[in-house]
Amino acid sequence: MDEEKYRTLAYDTALSTLLAVVVYVVVKVSLDGIRQWRARVSVLVVGSGPVGLTAALVAVRSGKVLKLTVLDERYRTALLCRPQQIALDPRSVKFLLRLGVDFDNMEGCWHNDHFFTKIGVFQEYLLSILEHKKQKVDIKINLGTKFTEDYLKKIPAQDWPRIIVVADGSCGESCSVLGISSDYIVESCNAYGANAAIERLDQRQVPTPEIRAHSLYFDLSAYGVDLFAGGKDPQNSQQAPVKPGFHLKIYGTFRNRYMALACPASDSRVVRFLRHTANSSIMKNIFHQSFNAYKTDIEARVNDLTLHHLQCSRRLFEIMLSHRRINAAYIEGDNVAVTIEGEAVRVLNFDTGCGVNLGLRGLESLETFIYKTATALDQNDVFEALSAKIQHSKQVAENFRQTGLVTTMFE
Repeated sequence: MDEEKYRTLAYDTALSTLLAVVVYVVVKVSLDGIRQWRARVSVLVVGSGPVGLTAALVAVRSGKVLKLTVLDERYRTALLCRPQQIALDPRSVKFLLRLGVDFDNMEGCWHNDHFFTKIGVFQEYLLSILEHKKQKVDIKINLGTKFTEDYLKKIPAQDWPRIIVVADGSCGESCSVLGISSDYIVESCNAYGANAAIERLDQRQVPTPEIRAHSLYFDLSAYGVDLFAGGKDPQNSQQAPVKPGFHLKIYGTFRNRYMALACPASDSRVVRFLRHTANSSIMKNIFHQSFNAYKTDIEARVNDLTLHHLQCSRRLFEIMLSHRRINAAYIEGDNVAVTIEGEAVRVLNFDTGCGVNLGLRGLESLETFIYKTATALDQNDVFEALSAKIQHSKQVAENFRQTGLVTTMFE
């Protein structure tokens, strides 16, 4: 009888304990869910270029922003008149579509699932989206305002941002203002390249699809460079000639035309010659002939009279990617998490016409970073969010260094 009583008591005790644990877990999960749902932070975006404004849209989409401030020392007119053209690849297009960008209502053109537009047009459209978002989020766009130590000192303690996104470009000073090191890691992309630009004031700023040409070979025999090993006649030689294949891209508006020439790293005679030549007219002639051969049918040729409008690299140079050693940081005294984006964190010494895409890659993890920081219980949670952001940024740089030129130039 006593044994049965003890068994019943043990059963009731276990059941009560289990019920208490279940209730505790349910209450805790509910409270954590409510806390996470209600968590909101103040975000400051420094820089209103394509990356900065896209970062602002990501912040709004995260649903964890109480107050968003976008800061830029340039005025609106300076932002909207930028004539450079950007090319948004399919991956970037999908990313922007999720942020509410409607490409059908933006000036530009489509080609092979890529969207081409002017930077000024792109920025104006993103600014208009942010203006409409003001109904849901407290958004302040302060143009003509420089990010300095004095600016920070004027912010009331209760209004200090919890997250700062630095996107002020490679020439920005925001990182030094925040005390973040400017040390860079410089790595080779295992390729050589050269750039050229033509400005034609009689043409319009009309976005145009890029033109790509592959497996280009240049006859430099007039400069004493023999493409064929041992000087053999290619028709009689059993061995294929040693010739480096170059890749050309023509992009930009009709008024501001740009060209990028690239080839995989090699030690061929032509590459060696073009890397070390002191004759600056050689590259100009290569770009001159390449443009006339591959331009659109409705464009005027570059002739001897207009050749002086062509500016280009003096020789082939090694294509390098520089990226910050510190691309995310925590300011302990002020409890501020900082992430650096776009050209402020990654700089390529070779313009492929899609530098914005590399900046957008870094923003793909920004929404998660904001969410984790906003809902963090302690510093350890913030450090985990920063660590994940740093890892993603490094991966973006590594992926581009290994395969970026393949997709932007070689394919």
